[in-house]
Amino acid sequence: MKRLISILAMLTAVLLMRAQTTVSGVVKDVQSGRPLAHVNISAEGTEVHTVTNDDGRFTLKTPHQPNYIQLSHIGYKTRRQSLRPGQTEGLQLSMVSNTIELKEVIVSAQDPLEVVKAAMSHIPQNYPKEPELVRCFYRETAQRGSRFISVAEAVTEMYKTGYYQGPEWDAVAILKGRRLMSMKASDTLGVKIQGGPMLPVMADVAKNSEYVLNPDMLYLYTYHMELPVWIDDRLHYVVRMSPQSTMLYPLLGGLLYIEQETLTITRAELQLDIRDWRLASEYMLVHKPFGLRFRPKELSVTVVYSTDEQGVTRMSYLCNVMRFNCDWKRRLFAHTFTTVCEMVVTDRLQHGQEAKRPKGRSSFGMRDNFYDRVEYFEDPDFWADYNIIEPTESLEHAIDKLKKKNRSSRM
Repeated sequence: MKRLISILAMLTAVLLMRAQTTVSGVVKDVQSGRPLAHVNISAEGTEVHTVTNDDGRFTLKTPHQPNYIQLSHIGYKTRRQSLRPGQTEGLQLSMVSNTIELKEVIVSAQDPLEVVKAAMSHIPQNYPKEPELVRCFYRETAQRGSRFISVAEAVTEMYKTGYYQGPEWDAVAILKGRRLMSMKASDTLGVKIQGGPMLPVMADVAKNSEYVLNPDMLYLYTYHMELPVWIDDRLHYVVRMSPQSTMLYPLLGGLLYIEQETLTITRAELQLDIRDWRLASEYMLVHKPFGLRFRPKELSVTVVYSTDEQGVTRMSYLCNVMRFNCDWKRRLFAHTFTTVCEMVVTDRLQHGQEAKRPKGRSSFGMRDNFYDRVEYFEDPDFWADYNIIEPTESLEHAIDKLKKKNRSSRM
């Protein structure tokens, strides 16, 4: 009898593996043929999402065969692509740009500050009112010049309270992660990003008013209405916020995309004011070795939200880029470093009373270094059924090189 049970269990496991469907392909602009990065991909009948990488590639793993996937991207018409059984991989997809008719440009006459204030007042009704637990994929990379010196990535769970609250009780837990670092002797300087997986919590502009939309700080900006754009087949105001002057600390400014009908903030493209490089350095830098000179070049944050069929808007993607120069005082040449942090919400797990805030050793804090919390791992099937952001071709090569260097260092 025990033998029969084990055989049935094995057969069940095989059937479950076969039931999973992988949808993959590349997305390009229909006119130019160039790959489209950061296109939001979702599968019908599931809560599964991902985004395309810089090469336009994506892979989506679903528990069953979806009838179609939906593609959405800023400035493009939303596309609904049907899927046939056995023809879900290697898809060649294109998207058509969504042009603005001249008669619609009259929206630029609106007062941009009043539009921002109206969007802020609509936050409680446009975003989740109850706690939610979502699954995410997070990746951070560091480059010295054009060469990758480290890669770390993980599957995380993010707990978010309702949007009538701030982020104080939001939390992130690491489920599974790995890291790779260059073993070159010339790499005398490493880069670690503090609080990386917590960035989506802190940079949620609709929930964390202290980040950009602090009502008491709005007067520190000038506002300008840009031309409207289409996102998810909905017309959006585009408001540019520019810091008026240098304060005792640097400000973030940039573009807010606000859906015209519901006044929902669906996208933010922000940059740190680095006119005073010393203040910008204090904002960006946590710790540096003695004698190292640090010059910031860029800190940018892109936050993307998606709206479901019930009209509820949630954060779906975040990208943070930092560029800076470092050199030692007695050396003539500075090295340029670039760090990139990306997070995509891949699945919505629980909501309401079912959503439990992660606790214990897996929870992650703003003072933690993500790189120190995960270990080197070289399993070709490491991510298994988890949805991730496909690595770009250049990153795939870099990961292969880093693996080889790690293997040789152990021999």
